[in-house]
Amino acid sequence: MKPVRLGAVAYLNARPLVYGLEIRTDLFALRFDVPSKCAALLHEGSIDLGMIPSIEYLRGQPYRIVPDCAIISEGAVASVALFSKTPVEAVISIAADTSSRTSTGLLRVLCCERFGIDPRFEPMHPDPVVMLRHCDAALLIGDPALFLDYEGMGLVKTDLGEQWTAMTGLPFVWAFWAGRPEALSTGHVAALQEARDGGVAASDEVADAYCGPQHAALGRAYLRENIRYRLGEREEAGLRRFYELAARHGVVDRAQAPAFYPRPKHVY
Repeated sequence: MKPVRLGAVAYLNARPLVYGLEIRTDLFALRFDVPSKCAALLHEGSIDLGMIPSIEYLRGQPYRIVPDCAIISEGAVASVALFSKTPVEAVISIAADTSSRTSTGLLRVLCCERFGIDPRFEPMHPDPVVMLRHCDAALLIGDPALFLDYEGMGLVKTDLGEQWTAMTGLPFVWAFWAGRPEALSTGHVAALQEARDGGVAASDEVADAYCGPQHAALGRAYLRENIRYRLGEREEAGLRRFYELAARHGVVDRAQAPAFYPRPKHVY
């Protein structure tokens, strides 16, 4: 059998999910991209399994999700935020990180449901200086959001994960492994779950290797305190709620219940 072509997100928050997979060349061929690129590669068939933004599950073919593996927050996520020159209620224009798909969809929902604003969105490369030169606020995700010295820039940070949980009382599912129904065997699923367990157990090591000395402490705290990786019943409820609201506000054409690959017989 040919190795499954994996498209993984390059950000720090995804690294625990791919822990050790680079040496499993018998099972996987691994590449890294930004979330929007992972989704595009999966939709066009250039990879077999992608770590895709959760909103992209509704925009491609009928996919299956790897059970119990996802990038999740409950409360502040720290790495997905709106950075603005004014309070969010006064924002008229938003520069949206082109790396983002789910985060832009979530922000549109929050603007309608929580902030009571109807801003203009402009897709832009994630450069906060340029973004804020053109718009009142910048939506950033991943490492650019996590490591930005927004206080030094005099900006207001509105954490989208925090806003979602305050509004719904539920976790938010940012991304997960998804692919066509025939792409994975239960052995592949088990290997992905084992990678997650190993990466979570070694999260300090992962953060140190990724961040280097300058940001290691922040990276360690982020992986311990802000990000979760197990997709259980409450997380699935949060995902379903997001899909319902995204459909209500025209972010997607319709909501759809998540469908999963079969779980391995062994418990990890």
